Amino acid sequence: MKLRGLHHITAIATDPQRNLDFYTQVLGLRLVKRTVNFDDPGSYHFYFGDRLGSPGTIITFFPWPGARRGTRGTGQVVATSFAVAPAAIDYWKERLKEERVLAEETGPRFGQQVVRFTDPDGLMLELIGSDSLNTVELYDRSDVPAEFALHGFAAPTLEVQASKLTEQLFTVTFGCELIGEEQSRRRFSLAPGTPDAQIDLIERSETAFGHIAAGTVHHIAFRAANDEEQLHWRALLEELGLRVTPVIDRQYFHSIYFREPAGILFEIATDNPGFATDEPPEHLGETLQLPPQYEEHRSSIEQVLPRISLSHVSAP
Repeated sequence: MKLRGLHHITAIATDPQRNLDFYTQVLGLRLVKRTVNFDDPGSYHFYFGDRLGSPGTIITFFPWPGARRGTRGTGQVVATSFAVAPAAIDYWKERLKEERVLAEETGPRFGQQVVRFTDPDGLMLELIGSDSLNTVELYDRSDVPAEFALHGFAAPTLEVQASKLTEQLFTVTFGCELIGEEQSRRRFSLAPGTPDAQIDLIERSETAFGHIAAGTVHHIAFRAANDEEQLHWRALLEELGLRVTPVIDRQYFHSIYFREPAGILFEIATDNPGFATDEPPEHLGETLQLPPQYEEHRSSIEQVLPRISLSHVSAP
């Protein structure tokens, strides 16, 4: 049994309105869910993705106003990458320039063009030109033309001080194949030709550990098709001596968490039930959704949460 690719990546932001505007207006993603941090209901949890919030397209944020800036380093996902058509690279360089986002083309990586930039909180983002795009449900209300749209993830970069045990986890346990190597960067794949099933791993033994705070990735999640597969993975990881959480109901998927040998927080999340469990697909993200345990406290939670405007992201 192999994992099915990436499910989502979760990062930390500061200002919720600024975060919302950047990912919907600049990058053209859809706000597919507006809920709260299940462990901190006084703060938001935003999910951005394709039209349906398909696994492999979802970047999520905990916006914590006033959070201090984190630092990138080892033991982290240091770059979150999205796949675009190769012909879209020039469009994105121009669009980011118009939006006053400083971006640079880093040079070819495994024969693919890469544009690198940061979001308003300093989170490192990349657009990778890929001839083989993930199948996604494009959001037709985006300002970004369909031919230039983001098609989910493409080989995010993980940085560790010692890579041997992490590589073993990828290949022996997860079922990844090593498909490329350039200098210190090694690319692993769970499915040939599928960008959202690829991971880049870099070993930097001399680099300090990063500090997880605003502008950094909190955790990266991989896909299990269903609860049965997830329980298989949980048992296997425990056999390997890794400390794995019990299954946690996240309303839109079920999750288990563990730290891989180099210290990065991994999650394995189920594909189901998905984001249309409490809102119809045409109205995803329009209203604040709360898990059942917080519903009776809705009034007080809504008073605490920062005010945000959704006028430019709501469906008609």
